[in-house]
Amino acid sequence: MSRGGAVRRVLVTGGAGFIGSALCEALVGGGHEVTAYDNLLLGRRAFLAPLEGNPRFAFVEADLLDAPRLARALDGHDLVFHMAANSDIERGTRQTDLDLRLGTLATYNVLESMRTVGVREIVFASTSAVYGDRPAVVPTPETYGPLFPISFYGASKLACEALMSAFAHACSMRCWIFRFGNVIGRNGTHGAAFDFIRRLREDPRLLRVLGDGRQAKPYLHVSDCVEGMLFGHARAGEEINCFNLTTDGATAVRAIAEAVVRETGCRGARIEYAGGERGWPGDVPQVRLDGSRLAALGWRPRLGSDEAVARGVRELVAQYFGANGEGA
Repeated sequence: MSRGGAVRRVLVTGGAGFIGSALCEALVGGGHEVTAYDNLLLGRRAFLAPLEGNPRFAFVEADLLDAPRLARALDGHDLVFHMAANSDIERGTRQTDLDLRLGTLATYNVLESMRTVGVREIVFASTSAVYGDRPAVVPTPETYGPLFPISFYGASKLACEALMSAFAHACSMRCWIFRFGNVIGRNGTHGAAFDFIRRLREDPRLLRVLGDGRQAKPYLHVSDCVEGMLFGHARAGEEINCFNLTTDGATAVRAIAEAVVRETGCRGARIEYAGGERGWPGDVPQVRLDGSRLAALGWRPRLGSDEAVARGVRELVAQYFGANGEGA
């Protein structure tokens, strides 16, 4: 990630979250000075425990909607990794202003604070949900359009991308936009595997699954997700850089349910499918992404989708399924 080997001062929004905490560890391990900024609505201080006491790491508990506090925290940094968002996509369908506030408005505050204090680089965690349902080109490349997302989460991420483009052009900034597939691994706080583990803790005899289990998406292990972002930031230097961050292929929900049942030891559990092609309104049941643009720069994930799921499920079960499994 370093340009010319320089140590960067990096602010990570959502730094106590699932991907953000892994990113903070990688950045500090790379010799950079890191500030994690998180309101702990979804993040957890425990995820940052390996960094406590490290002189290159600081934590700020604050909200991105508090613009003056954000600007003060950002002052003196030279790069932002903007990872914060509402990760509960289903909840956004019931509370329709959630993604507007935690996504779009929060992102505007980040960009405006950057403009105010003179920070010129931002790396953004976007999503494959911006492509909407059933895109005409599969696997879907970054150049696909027009984009019509079907969830408030996807709509917010697309709006955030547009804001970044405008700020980049108007305010001499550079942005790196990464459209993630599904991400899985230790410290996960949402997603199919996490939900299945929580349900089996409540009732080890029955696992209820939304949809028909045929929904299938590319899964990326969190370690590959972090590595891919750092690689892309280091290698791409346009004003606006946009990449799918993905694996080849996809893994079905049915396979994830079966892996969770197997890894938890609940082998007698009955898996009950609710039926229907999608889990909830806004869920895109089939996703395939074209990762060739980042591959052309020299990066590919270490794990394929099924391998990422297998490793991620093992990590999540070890973390959350036992008697002291925090938060599952």
